[in-house]
Amino acid sequence: MSFIQTLSGKQFDYLSATIDDIDIEDIAVALSNICRFSGHLPEFYSVAQHSLLCSQLVSPEFAFEALMHDAAEAYCQDIPAPLKALLPDYREIEKRTDQLIRFKFGLPLEEASVVKYADLTMLATERRDLDIDDSIPWVILEGIPPTDLFEIYPLRPGQAFGLFMARFNELMELRQCAA
Repeated sequence: MSFIQTLSGKQFDYLSATIDDIDIEDIAVALSNICRFSGHLPEFYSVAQHSLLCSQLVSPEFAFEALMHDAAEAYCQDIPAPLKALLPDYREIEKRTDQLIRFKFGLPLEEASVVKYADLTMLATERRDLDIDDSIPWVILEGIPPTDLFEIYPLRPGQAFGLFMARFNELMELRQCAA
C-alpha cells in the first residue's frame, strides 16, 4: 500500500499521484495540524501559520507562491532538514509532490529566491519568538535577520486553517483579476 486517505476522502498514492489528488482544503487542514520543528516547541505552532506569515513577507507577486511553499508537507509531513538529507527516496517523493502542487496551482516549477529568503527570515523570526533561541549560531541563518513586521503568537489549528484558507482565497482572487 503506497497511499494515504486524505480528509476529503481522496487516496493520495505516493507512486502515482495526479493533480486530481491535490485538494486545497486537504492541504490547509493538514498544514494546520502539522507542528513546525517536529513538535520541539514550548507550544504548538503550525506549518499553516508559518506559510501564512511567509506570504506576508514578500511582495504581492510572490505571496501565493510563499503561501504554498510548504504545501507538499500536507502529504509528506514536515521532516527536519538534517533527517531529510539522509533520505534520498523521501526527497524524490517530496519533490514529485511539490511539482504536482506547483502544476495544479500554476506556480513556477522552481521556488523563487525571494520565497526561499522569506522562508529563512521566518526561521530566524520563529527562533526569536518561539523560545527556541539557545544562543548557539545556526549556520543556515548567518546574515538572515528576523523580521520586525510582526511577532509570532501561535494559533490553534482551527484558527490557522481558517486564516490559511482566507489568504488562499484572497490571493487566488487577485491572481484571477491579474490574468
